[in-house]
Amino acid sequence: MDTREIIETIDLNILGQVCPACLLVVLKALNDHEQRLRCGKTRLVVRTDHRDSTRTVPESARKMGYAALVKKVGSYYEISIGKKDDPA
Repeated sequence: MDTREIIETIDLNILGQVCPACLLVVLKALNDHEQRLRCGKTRLVVRTDHRDSTRTVPESARKMGYAALVKKVGSYYEISIGKKDDPA
């Protein structure tokens, strides 16, 4: 039997937005879901096509104590943010 917990994913689509709007939207989501993100029950997945966000968003999330991982998916980037000791 698989005993791993199912992690809820919050999808945040900010395609077409540019900084600083991208960062502000993500920071609001991090603050709104802070308890669930910090305990590891939730992961935030951000989709963006703004290249600067691949630097500013993970950097800010890490400064707030989260793990952040960026990967290129087709024509956009996906930034996964979650509990620090879990792979995002």
